[in-house]
Amino acid sequence: MYQVVPGGAGGTNTDVLPKQKRSKDTRPLVGAGLIGLVLVIGAVTAWCYYIASLRKAELLKTQLLDLNKDGYIIRNQGGAIVFRMDFRSGTLDLDSCSKEGEILSCGRTTDRKLKFFIETVRPKDTVQCYRVRWEELVPNILVEHAMTYKFAHWYGGAISAIQHWPISISGQQAPKPFVTSDIYSNREEFGGILESYWLSSNATAIKINSSVPFHLGWNNTEKTMYFQARYNDSPFKPNTGEAPCAELSYRVCVGVDVTSIHKYMVRRYFNKPNKVPAKVIFQHPSWSTWALHKTDINQEKLLTFADNIRKYNFNCSQLEVDDGYTSQYGDFEFDPIKFPDPSAMFQKLKSDGFRVSLWIHPFVNYESVNFHPGVQRGLFVREPTGQLPALVRWWNGIGAIVDFTNSEARDWFSSQLRSLRSRYGVSSFKFDAGETNYLPWKFSTKNLIRDPSFFTRRYTEMAMPYNDRAEMRSGYQSQNISCFFRPIDRDSVWGYELGLKSLIPTVLTISILGYQFIIPDMIGGNAYLNRTDGSRGLPDRELYIRWLELAAFMPSMQFSIPPWEYDNEVVEIARKYTALHESLVAPRVLELASEVLTTGDPIIRPLWWIATGDETAYKIDSQFLIGDDLMVAPVLERGKQERDIYLPAGRWRSYKGERFDIKKPQHLTDYPVDLDEIAYFVWV
Repeated sequence: MYQVVPGGAGGTNTDVLPKQKRSKDTRPLVGAGLIGLVLVIGAVTAWCYYIASLRKAELLKTQLLDLNKDGYIIRNQGGAIVFRMDFRSGTLDLDSCSKEGEILSCGRTTDRKLKFFIETVRPKDTVQCYRVRWEELVPNILVEHAMTYKFAHWYGGAISAIQHWPISISGQQAPKPFVTSDIYSNREEFGGILESYWLSSNATAIKINSSVPFHLGWNNTEKTMYFQARYNDSPFKPNTGEAPCAELSYRVCVGVDVTSIHKYMVRRYFNKPNKVPAKVIFQHPSWSTWALHKTDINQEKLLTFADNIRKYNFNCSQLEVDDGYTSQYGDFEFDPIKFPDPSAMFQKLKSDGFRVSLWIHPFVNYESVNFHPGVQRGLFVREPTGQLPALVRWWNGIGAIVDFTNSEARDWFSSQLRSLRSRYGVSSFKFDAGETNYLPWKFSTKNLIRDPSFFTRRYTEMAMPYNDRAEMRSGYQSQNISCFFRPIDRDSVWGYELGLKSLIPTVLTISILGYQFIIPDMIGGNAYLNRTDGSRGLPDRELYIRWLELAAFMPSMQFSIPPWEYDNEVVEIARKYTALHESLVAPRVLELASEVLTTGDPIIRPLWWIATGDETAYKIDSQFLIGDDLMVAPVLERGKQERDIYLPAGRWRSYKGERFDIKKPQHLTDYPVDLDEIAYFVWV
């Protein structure tokens, strides 16, 4: 038998292909295939990374805020960048970030753990807010964020010796404690009325939390402001028992225009007065002995001063006896040599219709009869160990400073004021000083003060029983004290450094910070030696007249250098403007003052208040509004009897009777204003 096998002889199985040697012609095809495979894998990988990056980008966005490892930006509804903050104290590790609802949080920088979050809050349709907090977990590491200010004009913060509107920043400053200071003696420091709040022309506002050990610096080359929190080398203190771990927390809010965002911030975050001070202080000028007599005041001079006020037919809301009426600083009794019969003097003044206010301060010099009893009772601020009173140097010598965190010290101080009122019928007090620069760098108080400026707040509280007529020159979170606030002494000069030109920027700044009942210091300035434009120890006559005209449109007026020290023409001009203040200005101011209790809105307003999108209005520092319907444009230049005036769009009537019905802003160039005039315009 035999079997036929397919394939012929040799028995080859046709189901199995014979192996063949590959030719060189097929290799490029294999290489191309491999390259294609690599490209496909690369494309898939890139796509995965792209998707991951989109998810990360989405994670690091919260509403109109974009976060990155080095900071964040905020856009407005139109997509334009309106705010930028850079992190200077660390780089965020974005892999440690997560988002839950409206809270975006991170747990690390590239080299350490921390607590960081941004929470989005939308309190109303037209406002978007962001709560930002960076908290260090290791003691004595500072936190610093750098805000770019080149996008807009900025306002607020604090009064300063050289005051501009908007804020004008020059040079560089390492972050320093943002605390109240006497800028007359320390002209490079922050002023005595201060709040950690700033507002920009692009409808952005920032408010630093009061718990922050806040230091402020700047660099004009970089156009940045440095917001820093630290306890190291600082007068700020952590709570008792807590480690000095710095925390920088604040709120940034963005609105549709500068006026509406400020209204929101004031209503939401500021204290407000709970009453309007005495009506008569708004209507009639007060008269101080200071610029005229300095410390050389006595009973005879005071009575003569009062007699002349009556003789020249001026009204007087109150007569203010300034520095120099006691034997020693820290006494609460009249000097028996200078004031031999104060009781009879007060009776005479009362019978002539005068209410009398006394100058007061928080210092007790070591020569005072109250110094040693105060030491024994522990009434004064102490050095860090708490064993001894901390002696401080102030402009009238060396002494202790009353510890207003100590209830016993507050009661003692209050009892002295009540005694003066009961013995002589004193109507109120001018509370001088109170700034934290008069505290030692290191000190202790009965109750811990974490923020040195809280000492200022405690001092301002002493004015509350007298707030109908009280005058205060320092303030921190003190808007609800409900008294008159006065910026630091002005020099009798024309310029921006504590001179006439500084008045409007200073009053606008105080108003933005929530202080609306303002005495803009004495007409003509304080007539200090070597800081006065003028002769015979008097402010320059023209300067005095222009100052008087401007003061007539402020919430209240205060004389010290009396107009009769010049001539009859100046007396007549003074009568004219005190009458105009009473008839035109005071009624408007009083109406607005009642609104302040609920709104906190300024009485004295910048032009941008009614011209929110007007770039020119953002920069004007020599005009202002009283409410929305009275615009004032004083002459502030020596030798000028004309000025340029900027009229916002609207229907205006000038003090000369001219009418302007304009649909867009208008410049009035070289508008004539005589020496006895001030330009003002009323909304028709």
